[in-house]
Amino acid sequence: APIDVHLMVQPVDALATAFAKAGADLVSFHPDASTHVDRTLQLIKAEGCQAGLVFNPAEPLDVLEWVIDKVDLVLIMSVNPGFGGQSFIDSALRKIEKARRIIDASGRDIRLEVDGGIKVDNIRRVADAGADTFVAGSAIFGQPDYAAVIAAMRAELAR
Repeated sequence: APIDVHLMVQPVDALATAFAKAGADLVSFHPDASTHVDRTLQLIKAEGCQAGLVFNPAEPLDVLEWVIDKVDLVLIMSVNPGFGGQSFIDSALRKIEKARRIIDASGRDIRLEVDGGIKVDNIRRVADAGADTFVAGSAIFGQPDYAAVIAAMRAELAR
């Protein structure tokens, strides 16, 4: 299974390199955790990993356009990071749509992932906005039958 590391640390460079050397396949970080986003992406790529950028709900996507040639994943946080079980922030849908437009305009194969408040009742809207990868924590692990929730999510995505 691929190891996907989402770093919420500052400064990020030393830990990004350490996780890459430890076997991570993809390392993503928040642009505001790096003094030089381009350099951090280069460090991750130099270790043979894929690199990703993570955007909190109120953080603009501006930096993405300047470094998109080095990005393999864009992760949109649809909750304010810190703890599980939060509700999806609806304004994230606009940010997902904007990120999808930027990715498509680049012509590159970049995954668009969304993390936070993903549930059966909103996963289709998130996919319709342009996401292709989803992180669901408490929506699955807070239920007695994990397989049933995952099946319901897959059914929503198949519609």
